Amino acid sequence: MNSKGGRAVQKACAQGRRFTFYLLDGYTQHAFSSALEPLRLANAVMGRPYYSWRLLTRDGQPARSSCGMRMAADGALASEQDGLQELDRPHMTVVCGGSAVPPADGKAEGWLRMSRRGRVPIAGLAGGLYSLARSGVLDGRRCAVHWEHFPDFSERFFETKARQTAFEIDGELYTCAGGNAPFDMFLRIVEDDLGRDVANRVCEVALSERVREAGERQRLPLQTRVGIDNRLLIDIIEQMEANIAEPLKLAEMTPSTGLSRRQVERLFKREMGRSPKRYYLQMRLERANLFLVNSTLPVFEIAVACGFSSASHFSRTYREIYGCTPQHTRTAELERRRLPSDGKEMGRTVLQERRVA
Repeated sequence: MNSKGGRAVQKACAQGRRFTFYLLDGYTQHAFSSALEPLRLANAVMGRPYYSWRLLTRDGQPARSSCGMRMAADGALASEQDGLQELDRPHMTVVCGGSAVPPADGKAEGWLRMSRRGRVPIAGLAGGLYSLARSGVLDGRRCAVHWEHFPDFSERFFETKARQTAFEIDGELYTCAGGNAPFDMFLRIVEDDLGRDVANRVCEVALSERVREAGERQRLPLQTRVGIDNRLLIDIIEQMEANIAEPLKLAEMTPSTGLSRRQVERLFKREMGRSPKRYYLQMRLERANLFLVNSTLPVFEIAVACGFSSASHFSRTYREIYGCTPQHTRTAELERRRLPSDGKEMGRTVLQERRVA
């Protein structure tokens, strides 16, 4: 590290940065740990506590994660709201969610608006983006939304610039789809604060060979997902994915490929084991299934969003494929989320890690 870089790091360490992690019930340990580890490892690499963090829940009680484990909180939301007016306010607020859509919470959303007005950078992980969107801080801003949440999120919050990317940084707003992606996003923060040398050393310790950039795709390329390498077929499937609400006719998709309708049908039968019409229908029903388990949209609105002319036609077709009605799918998912997870016994243990003061 050159002398100029060394002086910059010494100055940064003299100041330090504190993060507030707000844990929603049902948050995922995976995303939370992926966000926290770059900060912890940066401290270890530097040999001094540059980063510190504080864990909050709405009422100060332990938060229950999606796997049933409980994480002890350092305080309640009210204590952090008061702290926004003080000099010791956090350098970033991070809302940690999970795969479930969190309920509306006026108190938390008001706190996020206060944080935004106070120019405190805000981050949202996985389902935590819903809290940010409801508060209005994402209006007109880019945000990374998990592909499972994307259909519902983009329908609800059309004021946002939702993207199916791993993470997005738009000014002082940091959003992340969850999973491993928080590691990449928070490593970018470490690099901005302490330089590339420190970020590279964190990668080495974490055995991370590649760090994604902001805006990179979160899903596997289509060729990998469907297991084919035929460019003409990929082109048609991409057109299908882009036109779920208003399905295209096969004749509208084939001109760009130079193939006839019969050639496309034979190609689908050989490569996908079904007709183009059947493949398209199953794609639309998969999108509808995501709506049912991840949103509270009425069944009729889901039907329209997935290209069906009526709720009855949608319900009948859905039942043929899934063996149950759309309402049954939604009810079963709600019951599953109410039941204790397999990790209930483990969840009774309160996890309290030592945190840097």
